Amino acid sequence: MLLHIPNVLSADEAERVRVALEKSEWADGKITAGYQSAQAKHNLQLPEGHPLGREIAELMVQRLWQNPLFMSAALPEKLYPPLFNCYTGGGHFGFHIDNAVRQVPGGSERVRTDLSATLFFSDPDSYDGGELVIQDTYGTQRVKFAAGDMVLYPGTSLHKVEPVTRGARIASFFWIQSLIRDDGQRTLLFNMDQAIQQLTRDVPDHPSLLQLTGTYHNLLRQWAEL
Repeated sequence: MLLHIPNVLSADEAERVRVALEKSEWADGKITAGYQSAQAKHNLQLPEGHPLGREIAELMVQRLWQNPLFMSAALPEKLYPPLFNCYTGGGHFGFHIDNAVRQVPGGSERVRTDLSATLFFSDPDSYDGGELVIQDTYGTQRVKFAAGDMVLYPGTSLHKVEPVTRGARIASFFWIQSLIRDDGQRTLLFNMDQAIQQLTRDVPDHPSLLQLTGTYHNLLRQWAEL
């Protein structure tokens, strides 16, 4: 499942983040890539542990944990601390699949990358190229969302970032370990949850809602990994 999550940050917040990041000192994006990914990765990245990055990441995580659509779709157990990158001057990242497990810097905690996410900070009209191209069972998708919006997609997906030929594409990327490892099961629960929410708005007293909600939680109980 690929999902567009709008307004994780407001347009004003995304603009303030973008301006602050533009003024920061960037490093070679290969510093966090594996051997094979490093051959395809040509971008800039804010060093891990950078104070500005930690401040923005804290804001992002706070907003995500308050976002009903994200919580319903991701069913998050762990979140790898958000990282930040910049594509400019032809910068790009060829097709690759993200590492299955990532170790959080400065500790022993590891995160299984069930889901990948990109949160955009640059207005799409401010740069040419830079589309996130994602291939999976749902076909090929080309993603270039508004500043403050996020895309969520399976970590198993083959994906790339097209060259940026004008301006700069500044974004955050990170991974989520879900309570539900399997994307098919996670998608089923998401669709069921969205239907229950719609029925609750339309026919709040319908007796079937109790049964549907119980079925949702029993499936979650059966499939969840804690």
